[in-house]
Parts: sequence; C-alpha cells; structure tokens
Amino acid sequence: MSAEAYRLLVETLASRGIDVEKVKAALKKQRIETPSWGYGDSGTRFKVFGQAGSARNTYQKLDDAAQVQRYTGIAPSVALHIPWDRVPDYGELLAYAQSLGLELGAINPNLFQDDTYKLGSLCNPDGEVRRQAVEHILECVEIAEMVGSQVISLWLADGTNYPGQDDMRARRRRLLDGLQETYAAMPAPMRYLIEYKFFEPAFYHTDLGDWGMALTMCQKLGDRAQVLVDLGHHPLGTNIEQIVALLIDEGRLGGFHFNNKKYADDDLTVGSVNPYELFLIFNELVAGELDPSVDMNVAYMIDQSHNIKPKIEATIQSVLVCQETYAKALIVDRATLSAARLNGDVVLAEETLSDAFRTDVRPLLQVLREEMGLAPDPLTAFRKSGYWERVSAERGRVSDSQSGYPGA
Repeated sequence: MSAEAYRLLVETLASRGIDVEKVKAALKKQRIETPSWGYGDSGTRFKVFGQAGSARNTYQKLDDAAQVQRYTGIAPSVALHIPWDRVPDYGELLAYAQSLGLELGAINPNLFQDDTYKLGSLCNPDGEVRRQAVEHILECVEIAEMVGSQVISLWLADGTNYPGQDDMRARRRRLLDGLQETYAAMPAPMRYLIEYKFFEPAFYHTDLGDWGMALTMCQKLGDRAQVLVDLGHHPLGTNIEQIVALLIDEGRLGGFHFNNKKYADDDLTVGSVNPYELFLIFNELVAGELDPSVDMNVAYMIDQSHNIKPKIEATIQSVLVCQETYAKALIVDRATLSAARLNGDVVLAEETLSDAFRTDVRPLLQVLREEMGLAPDPLTAFRKSGYWERVSAERGRVSDSQSGYPGA
C-alpha cells in the first residue's frame, strides 16, 4: 500500500470526525489469545490429518505461538487445554513461555474425552463421575495459579441423546453444585468463563445449550462468573450481536472463542464465511468500550482446529481478521449513527455502518505495524522466514492413522 492510500484514508476518516491517532492507540492495545490446540494435528470427527511441522508437545506449541506474536504483535498469550498440555513442571513451562515473550492464558478443563463421561461429567447421575470432573477442574484452578492465569474457560459437553434418558432438572442441580464448589476454590480475580453450545455431542438436549442457560448459572455463582461466546455454537440465523449486546449490558460478557461456520460448529477461520456478521459483533464490542458505564473485561480468544491449512498461517490469518474487523468497528461515525437512530433515519443508520465495513483499512494497519516495528504484511513475512520449512524438517510427521479430537 502506498503512502498516498494512507493519506486519503486519513482524510476520509477525518471527514467523518474520526481521529486516526485514537484509532491506532486502541488497535495497539488489542489482544487476541491463540489456542495451544490450534498448533497441533487435528481433524474431523473421523480422522486426524497429520501435517509435517505441526507441534508435537506443549513447548513446540509455544514456539509456534511465538511466531504468531512476532508477526502480528497482538497475540501475546496462549490458552492451554488440560490434559493435552499437562507437563511435569508448570513453573518451567511458564518460564519458557516468558522467554519467548509470551504469557499463559485461559486454562481449559477437558470434561469430554474420558470414557467415564459417556453420560456426562458434572451432570452425570453417578456421583463418583461427578467427583472426578470436579477434581479435574480443581486441578485446572491450581494450574492457573501456577502459571499466572486469571481465567478458567469451561465448555461442557454434557447432555442427553434420547428422551427420558435422564431428569433435566436433576442434571441442572448437579451442574450447579459442581460449579459452585469449583467457583469457590478460585481465588480473586480469577474468573469462570462458561461456554454454551446448542447441540453436539448431545443430540436431544444439552445441559448448557444457549447463552441464557450459561447466564443463569453465572448469576447463581457470582460476579466472577461470565459467559463465553463461541461464534460457532449457535443455530443458523442466530443474532449473535444481540446476544453480545445483552451480555455487555448485564456485565456478563466474559470472553469469545472466535471462529466461523457454514453449517454447525465448523471451526473455520474467523471471518471466512460471514465477515459482516463479525463486523456487527465488533461494532457492539466497541460500543461497549466507549460506554463509560460499562466495565469491559473481555478475553478475546481464537478457537479453531486448522485441519487442512498450515497451522501457523491459519492462526495469523485469524488474528489479522480480528484486527481488521476491530479497526472497521473503531471507524464507525458514531455521532452520525446516534443522530440517525434518534431521528428514525433507518437508511442513514444502516449506511453509516456499511460505510465503515466497506472502508479499506489495510493502509492504516500497515502504518500501524510499521510504528510497532512489525512487517507491514505479516503473513508474507512469515512465509518468507522459512520457519515452517525448518520445523517441518525437524519435527517430521506423525502417523496418518491417527483419529480423534484435536489433542487426542
């Protein structure tokens, strides 16, 4: 992009009353957490497709995450999944992350891969199974303390597959009991981010099937329990931006798992299918940030399984899409938008949003990166670095016969 393109963009934004320096300041503070499991081999429900170069252990995952941070500058933390990322010495792991310029972020308990969880974990009718699930979450709380994390991110696969299989209200009470015990063990300011999903692997009912179910649990637990929104965990046509706005208003929006879908929970690269929806979500997030009455403490995280794309490149793509979309939300002419809404000017209100969405902010982002000491085109710079070719030769490739969920 040329200096002329940047100059013209600055002029255009100034005509809308947008201060480019304030936009750049906000962008420099943006943080997107990447997932450790996004750097290892993953696949569909039927097969894991091994890639030469994909990380084989948690330390290699951190090496790869450091590359994303090196080229984007806004991805300094890595979420861990236990037991996939269980190590003998978490102090050593933290020190290694810090040596790479990284932090260790959200700790994600695994309550869906043990054979004993066939009928559920925290909701299971068997008290011994529920105890196992509680103890695992308590282990994750201890790990979070050891690595300096302030977030426990919980996705619960619990549900039933057939009518009559279990008592729905009894399961809800079991779930609340388990969450209350584990919440009580979390030292302040550690937060519980509770995720939801409307189906899969449970196909009749899911114990935390939507944002409302997650919200009511959070309200029962306390102020440090908030809802985590995964963009792939909604029925087609769901107005996710409305959910985001409501949770912001209730002070219960705790975090995001950014991804995209075409049909169900496809875990596609964020923004690859419906970029305008992503923009509208970010528009609500920026509106919350600008509202002095709102305390925004939102953990922005990627949650994707890159099955056929190279792992690091796909993660860089995702981080950059979040950055670009955030930039577009920051340049919305909010004075014009507010006036149009108050005047009932539906067309102008929509056009104001559309103008920001259609604006090419890439010249701004290139200047921003240069100011941050980064390559103006992160993906191209990474490709030219030779890192992937080097680690592919060093790490080799695991057996093509692997199957199962990422991290298995």
